[in-house]
Amino acid sequence: MTEVVIVGAGGFARETAAAAAGDWKVRGFVDDDPALHGSTRSGRPILGPVDSVRDMTDVAVVVCVGNPRNYTARRKIVERLGLPVERYATIVHPSASIGAGSTVGPGTVLLAGTVLTADVTVGAHVAVMPHVVLTHDDVIGDYATLASGVRLGGATVVRPGAYIGAGALVREGLTIGEQALVGMGALVLRDVPPHETWVGSPARPLRKGP
Repeated sequence: MTEVVIVGAGGFARETAAAAAGDWKVRGFVDDDPALHGSTRSGRPILGPVDSVRDMTDVAVVVCVGNPRNYTARRKIVERLGLPVERYATIVHPSASIGAGSTVGPGTVLLAGTVLTADVTVGAHVAVMPHVVLTHDDVIGDYATLASGVRLGGATVVRPGAYIGAGALVREGLTIGEQALVGMGALVLRDVPPHETWVGSPARPLRKGP
């Protein structure tokens, strides 16, 4: 069993700790909020600030931060830490299903009930929340976030840093642009351009920029 330290101490970080428990020994969390240092979350200690993981050379790392209001945070922390790729853990919940020909990159988390049907490519530092379904030939770029219950049709491309909200449905063959935001429950029937926010059913542009 290899030890892992989780960057962040919020909900996603604690869910990742639970998912990792079967294959990893979770040493604890790191977080930049000094008020948390020395306390515990989900029975595991807050070990110190984020940058302290650089000195913990005997453990793997996974970055578990970000939400719809700040969904670029994960990329910024990975770039700030500058760790070699081999330091990053890939966390897959025991109930996740990874079909033939599918690959999952370093630093990525697949939470409970995730399904990759066949020939799905998931990049690095991707957050995949519970009960997401990725169908044949989907390609998920680095740092993307797929919230709970997202369903992507076949051959969908999600560009780096995009955020797809809970329960959203995306028709096959579409592209969700880099750092685009798709709202909760959206029904996406057209390509979503980079850096735009789309909401509704069918989904329409709400604004440009995150």
